[in-house]
Amino acid sequence: MLVNQQALNGIFTGFNTIFNKAFSDAAPVYAKIATEVPSVTGEENYKWLGTIPQMREWIGDRQINNLKASSYTLKNKSYESTVSVSRDDIEDDRIGLYAPAVQSLAQAAALHPDNLVFSLLPGGFANLCYDGVAFFSASHKVGKTIVSNFGTAKLTAVSYLAARGAIMGMKDENDRPLNLVPDVLVVSPALEGKAREILLADIVGGTTNVLKGTAELLVSPLLAGHDEYWYLLCTNKPVKPLLFQNRKAPKFVAMTNETDENVFMRKEYVYGTDSRGNAGYGFWQMAYGSNGTTSP
Repeated sequence: MLVNQQALNGIFTGFNTIFNKAFSDAAPVYAKIATEVPSVTGEENYKWLGTIPQMREWIGDRQINNLKASSYTLKNKSYESTVSVSRDDIEDDRIGLYAPAVQSLAQAAALHPDNLVFSLLPGGFANLCYDGVAFFSASHKVGKTIVSNFGTAKLTAVSYLAARGAIMGMKDENDRPLNLVPDVLVVSPALEGKAREILLADIVGGTTNVLKGTAELLVSPLLAGHDEYWYLLCTNKPVKPLLFQNRKAPKFVAMTNETDENVFMRKEYVYGTDSRGNAGYGFWQMAYGSNGTTSP
């Protein structure tokens, strides 16, 4: 193939088509447990995380929720993935060899939010959320009360029921129930069997499984390595327990000009994708995490 601008434009168009198709075919699942928040600047401040608004009887003046109770800020980060194509391969009509690489590039870009969001779960035992303590902690302060969404019990029907009760028992600073009902159990592949028994089995130990269907099961390979950790989440509210901050969606780009250093010095045409964003923690009240270190 003669390598000229027309040929390079055609290659880019072909690669872009492959990229877009693979990107749309990917199936990220982060939206099940994280609220996507559009971002328009370098960082976003989530002041509204300081309280969960509730209705009250209107007596006297309106009671205004203080949105400055929190100063939780997420700074956007840049991400990229890039592949190179040899000019020799273009001249030898071997461009088709690169289609899988472009498909992989697109899939990685589409699934990148999953990587950001699911890493928050094991990180939640140490990473701070809006109230200044770890997302999963026994030291959350609500009014004058200390509240826990942290456990150490291994996943069993008993510990699952305890976690469910902990979330459903959450109250606000005025001692009013938050009306939270957990609906997603997130586990590593190592706990899939136990989780399926709890949520899907009809009979357990010879008796009817009263916990069947009380939550959706979400098994993520991204949690491998934290095999005993498990998480119960409430995802049926307008704001989910985790946040995905989207500043710039992935876009397919190229460096193919003859004056580009990669072309002039190394006979390489570079194709890649980049995005900007971040992920962080929402309301800790909507999540319960256990590191699975003890028996219930």
